[in-house]
Amino acid sequence: MMKNLKDWKDPAILLSSIGISSIGDFIYLVAINIIVYQLTESAAAVAGLWIIGPLTNIVTKFWTGSFIDYRSKRRIMVVTYILRAVFIFFIPFAPNIIVIYMILIVLSGAKAFFNPSSMTYVTILVPIEKRRRFNSIRAFADSGAFIVGPAIAGSLILLTSIEATLWLNAIFFLISAILLLFLPEKESIDKEIIPALTISQVIRDFTVVQKFIRNNKYVSFIYLGFILLMIFSFAMDAQEVVFTQQVIGLSEFDYSLLISITGIGSVIGAGLLSFFSNKLSIRYMIVIGLIMMTIGYVIYAFSWSFMSIVVGFIILGFFNTFLNAGIMTFYQNNVPINVMGRVTSIFQLIQSAVQVVFILAIGVTADLLSLRLTIVVLAFLMLLSAIIFSIAVLSVNRKSFYKEGTSRN
Repeated sequence: MMKNLKDWKDPAILLSSIGISSIGDFIYLVAINIIVYQLTESAAAVAGLWIIGPLTNIVTKFWTGSFIDYRSKRRIMVVTYILRAVFIFFIPFAPNIIVIYMILIVLSGAKAFFNPSSMTYVTILVPIEKRRRFNSIRAFADSGAFIVGPAIAGSLILLTSIEATLWLNAIFFLISAILLLFLPEKESIDKEIIPALTISQVIRDFTVVQKFIRNNKYVSFIYLGFILLMIFSFAMDAQEVVFTQQVIGLSEFDYSLLISITGIGSVIGAGLLSFFSNKLSIRYMIVIGLIMMTIGYVIYAFSWSFMSIVVGFIILGFFNTFLNAGIMTFYQNNVPINVMGRVTSIFQLIQSAVQVVFILAIGVTADLLSLRLTIVVLAFLMLLSAIIFSIAVLSVNRKSFYKEGTSRN
């Protein structure tokens, strides 16, 4: 028992760091939406917040992987946390919306470095036999942050001010950075052989990713397929406020309650998954999670009342954690650590580019046709794609990719 607890000491610290920063992300999200709206009184300015992240990813992801794979992942995570703390602290001092957008670009850039570094460091630190449980607990922490973060943000704004909320928010990222300092440096980085970050080096690293995709067609197909399926979800979520209020006729209070209920569903699903993850194979976590989450979106697309949307949202919130934990474990077990930063960055670049195009296209389509029809078509396309994807995951010939004793790391 003592040995088991000792084995989980470092993963527990890492989970705490990531969990605290997730709460910080949601506090920041609530506060920045309010402060931008107060400053501009423009819905378009607030909508611009959703575009900054993907656009920044498109610019940075070309070369973030080339930077990350040759340097300490833990150190990059610490630096990005500190950068986020510093720039969030200075948001209340911004004189106008232009300066705020510039700060948001820096914050998005820091996150562009953090995500591939975090993925790789988790793979380095957490042994293969613990990854499924780790990712399940992480899904529980992220779902909890979805509930706790906005609640803390609302309480802080009510008791203090938006400015004070952002200053306190910065402390969450500082705590996350400090916790990482207690974790071991698992990589031996020889500074003498780190290549300069030049255009020719980035091109060479692109070739490395191309080679990985060519030699690992199934792994690439599964992860890219997952990314494309999530874009259906992202596109429907982007129209969520308009759909629930204009098409279904919910009030702002109903919508807020709906989001809270969805979060509770996610927390319950993630909690159960964290306890029973060892009883469920990676393949079934992915397939059950995806099919049930998609059914939740189909119910949502055909909803006519608050209760019918609640049913759809509880289902998709509950099973979303199964899918994410399963896919993350599959990815960590099948992508070599020495190229994971570059591969992750390029995959996220593809995701961001498709997201921007897709969201704009859906917005135009919803104006030309009807939003109800657009959401229904998206939900059915997602369901059809999910069935095809699940068949590929359950293929008997591909069973070895999901065995936890055959990690490539």
